[in-house]
Amino acid sequence: MYHQKDWTPIADDEFRHRVAEFMDEHSSWVIDGNYRLVQPDIWTQADTVIWLHPPRRTAMWRVGWRSIGRSLRRTELWNGNRESLGRLFSLDPERSMLAWTWKTHPTREAIFERRFAEPRWSHLDRRRFARNSEVDSWLASLQRETGTRPVSPTATAGSDSNR
Repeated sequence: MYHQKDWTPIADDEFRHRVAEFMDEHSSWVIDGNYRLVQPDIWTQADTVIWLHPPRRTAMWRVGWRSIGRSLRRTELWNGNRESLGRLFSLDPERSMLAWTWKTHPTREAIFERRFAEPRWSHLDRRRFARNSEVDSWLASLQRETGTRPVSPTATAGSDSNR
């Protein structure tokens, strides 16, 4: 929703409107992302927040290989956008997922730790996972509790995720 054609960001008001509309239109939802602009809106309606936060070296490895693969395959992500090796190896965090991940990993950790500790989010089941084994263990516990088998996201773990 956020990046339009040619990686152009959507206007803040329109982004908030689209996210709110999406949540209103669906009785249950999963939102993957970490946009500060809409985080309070999402968390107010969410029941669970899962923060996938691997060590920095793991995040860099995953982002790098995922982006290289998408670049070589010319995979369309959304709105016609594709990753490119030129963008990936740029030092500009606004152009490169590698540079963005390296730059923001420590500050995002501090931000999410503060958010998780805020009393206004006490209604949420807040989970922080740094390793695939932690995710798998939690999913196994859900399976035991509900009798259903959740799909494991560990193949794509490495981003911050909401509900």
